[in-house]
Amino acid sequence: MAVRPHRVAVLVLPGAKPLDVGIPAQVFANRPSMPYEVRVCGPSVGTVRGGDGLAYAVGRGLEAVDWAQTVFVPGYRFPADTPPPPEVVAALRDAHERGKRVAAISTGAFALAAAGLLDGRRATTHWHYTRVLQDRYPDVEVDEDVLFVDEGSVLTSAGAASGIDLCLHIVRRDHGVGLANHVARRLVSAPHRSGGQAQYIERTVPDPTDDTFATTREWALRHLGDALTLDALAAHANVSTRTFSRRFVESTGYTPMQWVLRARVDLARELLERSDLAVDQVAARVGLGTDANLRLHFRRILGISPTAYRRVFQQ
Repeated sequence: MAVRPHRVAVLVLPGAKPLDVGIPAQVFANRPSMPYEVRVCGPSVGTVRGGDGLAYAVGRGLEAVDWAQTVFVPGYRFPADTPPPPEVVAALRDAHERGKRVAAISTGAFALAAAGLLDGRRATTHWHYTRVLQDRYPDVEVDEDVLFVDEGSVLTSAGAASGIDLCLHIVRRDHGVGLANHVARRLVSAPHRSGGQAQYIERTVPDPTDDTFATTREWALRHLGDALTLDALAAHANVSTRTFSRRFVESTGYTPMQWVLRARVDLARELLERSDLAVDQVAARVGLGTDANLRLHFRRILGISPTAYRRVFQQ
């Protein structure tokens, strides 16, 4: 039976940033491999003046928000000085009250905060505006050190690049690791950066090991079935284990072995979704050894057994 496309509205506000608009519009664009349909809209039909010298000709107004199941608010310029129009605030509140999922990229979080959707919730925005968001909306628990925050029906992300991470996270949540990885390959993007990864780390001198560590992570993803140890990872990066561990935590938010474990669970998820391998074969393929070990980590990280996870995606 064909899957009905999930309906996504991208709400363009005055001052909207072009990358922030384009990311969800492209990620969720309907195509044979994507069970989504996206509509770009504005406060009203017509021209919306954006940031960076651009303008958007939107053919739909707020009725697209009513149509959608997920509403994206891209970032916009000068969010502290330009509150969203009252009709936009009302539309966002109504969408959330009716059970729709609402997400923001970068400074789009200010529109969600203005609608009261972030009160009592964790949220993030571009690092340049995290303090402003906290001062303007003290009931929001602003986390300035993450790429994105998933609070269930309300999601927020940092800058434009982390908007890709948020979109991939939503695809992964909706349809599993396999489709999210497919989208990442289409975008030529990293398949998975965790929401807990630091969005910005200020350094006086750029760290020369950063590119090496990215190469090491890519190497590790190709060798998850092998015995990956901290010593092996540090040796591949050609640094000491102490330096590797410290820099790895700074750039990803995880210790090296925590990252490896989550990468193995992600690969197991994709194999359970897209292959007929038995659970013990999946465990061996991803480097977790036994089906009991796979079940342990699946339940701890995902709160579900591998068999139940496979059953969900088969259905």
